[in-house]
Amino acid sequence: LVELLIVIAILAVLAAAVVVVLNPAELLAQARDSQRVSDLDTMKNALAIYISQASSPSLGTCTAGGRCTFDPTATHGPFATATCAAVSTTNTVAGAGWINVDLSSIAGGSPIPYLPVDPSNTATYFYAYMCANSPTLTYELDARLESQKQRSKMASDGGNKNTCATYIEDTCFYEIGTDPALDL
Repeated sequence: LVELLIVIAILAVLAAAVVVVLNPAELLAQARDSQRVSDLDTMKNALAIYISQASSPSLGTCTAGGRCTFDPTATHGPFATATCAAVSTTNTVAGAGWINVDLSSIAGGSPIPYLPVDPSNTATYFYAYMCANSPTLTYELDARLESQKQRSKMASDGGNKNTCATYIEDTCFYEIGTDPALDL
């Protein structure tokens, strides 16, 4: 009986050490961040296909009334001209989603079946979109990354929202797109 208790105690110590070393919360955050980066890359590719194939492309409403506004009462977000907030469940590709571009209007249909939604989709972690239809078609896609491993991407992505002291302030987003300096 004593030997059995000793074996159980050793296994408990080893299990605790494995949990501390692997840090499952950080691993889950890394998985969500990988999904975020992948989703934004997918959207960037879908918008590139739309711009190249549409007969007269429009990137949607590119002002404060654009689809960046998920919650009109929110006071946070990455863009100076639009308020971006959480919980966007409108993921249609027909122009009424969080990106208000009708991706289904190109020949052959939309390059993606639906717009992705952030894995957490909270007031802190969400996707945002802003665009400029003139003088050229440019856009920016933003997301906030949460894992320790990926946070440095927000400060080094070439965008203008790269002041990251706590990594959840309004000046810290992962930005990709076609806008020079990503400063929409």
